[in-house]
Amino acid sequence: MDEEKHRYFIKLAYNGRTFHGWQIQKGVPTVQEAINDSLCKLTGEDINVVGCGRTDTGVHAGCFYAHFDVLKKLDEETLDKMLFRMNQMLGSEIAIYSIFPVGEKNHSRFDAISRTYHYRIARNKNPFEADYAYYLFGDIGLDKMSRACEILKEYKDFECFSKVNTQVNTFICDIKHAQWREEGDMLLFEIRADRFLRNMVRAIVGTMLDIGMGKCSLEEFRQIIESKNRSEAGYSVPAHGLFLADVEYPEGMVPVD
Repeated sequence: MDEEKHRYFIKLAYNGRTFHGWQIQKGVPTVQEAINDSLCKLTGEDINVVGCGRTDTGVHAGCFYAHFDVLKKLDEETLDKMLFRMNQMLGSEIAIYSIFPVGEKNHSRFDAISRTYHYRIARNKNPFEADYAYYLFGDIGLDKMSRACEILKEYKDFECFSKVNTQVNTFICDIKHAQWREEGDMLLFEIRADRFLRNMVRAIVGTMLDIGMGKCSLEEFRQIIESKNRSEAGYSVPAHGLFLADVEYPEGMVPVD
């Protein structure tokens, strides 16, 4: 008979600049591997933490959730000590905000009901933003890009924005919100959906930038989506401007800040 395990969620953030994404890969540093190592040392158990998503190399996360299981139940004092120790062990690129108990069947990935991504575009060259925003020179028609957001929300199948040869059961995503806005000398794209395909946000941004720079019309944007063909869409913008900004769960499942 299997021993009873206790499940805990971790809320964290990370700077993706030095990592090859979230998921463990042989021979390169990943966020998942770093957290696994710290939890194994602190609990004395073999831990494999499960993340709410799989960000690619260079992508950042301002809000990320993961879960892990342990045989020994952890009380509040132990969790507080673990939080402090993990932040010491993980260095400056990863911040652990909280660790808290959840139900044994709660899942950081499958229970998430929405995820919000931000993409940042610098309109003026700034060496202090070089790792966190895509610098793009030239005029950009923000009005046309905003109209493209409304078109985007009319559709559900986004195969045209998915990385090719990706093993998924469906390309259907429910986009709940998409918006461009100006913040000082930055352009910010914000998008929220129940799920995202690999490379989807970066491909959407690249295609919309083609619209803003007059290389693609709004009608052609519709045709691209309906083609379901990645080669018809625009380029993928660089990873360093992309942030996972928020993850939403059913009410009461995670603590409210």
